[in-house]
Amino acid sequence: MSKNLSQHLTHPVFKVASEIVTEQNLEAYVIGGYVRDLLLGRPSKDIDIVVVGNGLDLANACAKKLRVKKVSVFESFGTAQFVYKDLDVEFVGARKESYRKDSRKPIVENGSLKDDQDRRDFTINALAISLHQDNFGQLIDPFNGVDDLEKEIIRTPLEPSRTYSDDPLRMMRAVRFATQLNFKIEKKSLESIRSNAERLDIISKERIMDELNKIILSPSPSRGFNLLFSTKLLHQFFPEMVALYGVETIKGKSHKDNFHHTLEVLDNISENTDNLWLRWAAIMHDIAKPPTKRFNKKVGWTFHGHEDLGARMVPKIFKRMKLPMDSKMKYVQKLVRLHLRPIALVKGHVTDSAIRRLLSEAENDIDDLMTLCNADITSKNEYKVKKYKENFKLVKEKLLLVEEKDRIRNFQPPVTGELIMTTFGLKPCREIGDIKAKIKEAILEGEIQNDPDEAFDLMLRLGKELGLETIK
Repeated sequence: MSKNLSQHLTHPVFKVASEIVTEQNLEAYVIGGYVRDLLLGRPSKDIDIVVVGNGLDLANACAKKLRVKKVSVFESFGTAQFVYKDLDVEFVGARKESYRKDSRKPIVENGSLKDDQDRRDFTINALAISLHQDNFGQLIDPFNGVDDLEKEIIRTPLEPSRTYSDDPLRMMRAVRFATQLNFKIEKKSLESIRSNAERLDIISKERIMDELNKIILSPSPSRGFNLLFSTKLLHQFFPEMVALYGVETIKGKSHKDNFHHTLEVLDNISENTDNLWLRWAAIMHDIAKPPTKRFNKKVGWTFHGHEDLGARMVPKIFKRMKLPMDSKMKYVQKLVRLHLRPIALVKGHVTDSAIRRLLSEAENDIDDLMTLCNADITSKNEYKVKKYKENFKLVKEKLLLVEEKDRIRNFQPPVTGELIMTTFGLKPCREIGDIKAKIKEAILEGEIQNDPDEAFDLMLRLGKELGLETIK
């Protein structure tokens, strides 16, 4: 591979930076992810420029020449950043770092390009391209990162145990890059991650989740989870998922390995959606199987109520892992609670009543629920899978028909509490809730249409049964 990449540095940012660097006789380099992605032929919108000297001064000088009005300066980190056209450009002074055992925050000193490349997490992220006009476009690759790109290997520039112990978040990043790029983690690195896994304790949950979510959003997230499991990283922050692993056999009857089943569902769903929280629902859908597991002599293994317990576990897990506790958590919780319902319809007779109830509970998330349930069909029996998939199509068709006919999705009974109070001269009381509930039940059961006139007539009949008189 060519050691000079000047033909690729055509963006105005590089031209302007090169002019200033040359005028002031500075050393400055494009470094890290941009160079890696350039060599891999992947698009990149982030440029990191490292300067041997003051990165803030170069940032301001470049911004002035490019007529960029806003430069964000982070003096405590010695970095400056601005957006120019389609690129996010960050400048930093070359640094040398040392670490204390109890923190991933380094003691930082000014350093050379070599010092800066030494402190990088992986060889493929330590690649640099010179911006000085004397050697513009020259690739500086002290750790054979180009070879590692060609061999598809994740390897640390220095001794892996030092790299991972200094900043344990790099272990999560190793798994993330291996998953996103479909690379292998070098053997020594893998062993070092296993022996340093407990060091993850000094990393904030927010930083861990940031890396985990990137793994979840990769094309085949199961690859990342298998690495997290085998290195014991997963054990440090997600024991509930670890508990899904393994098969137990009693009297010749075994249950499936719910860890690998979950990963299969996750990969299946990832073929159909980039929605991070729908992928989280796939991860969590069977999370309560270990605590609900029972052995019955007649039927074998059961996991009764795992959908309800799983839904109750979702907020606890989200809170501990510092995931959002807003509508995203409630969305995951709802899909976990309802994930067996469409499967039950696929297995049995599909009634309008059952469809109406599902539409009423799932509301606008019905399509996502169906996507999850379709991904959950993972039997090794091809005939069984084919039959389920065919039945699944019938359920989806029935959903559309019932929805069109009865308008149940997001529906509220056409009779309001206020109308009941006005009609019968009532103040707030239990009877109002009872009447509303019975009207809703009648609509879901198909006894009356989802229609204001039919609902009003039923309200009058129910009021009469309760001994209520209408106000003339």
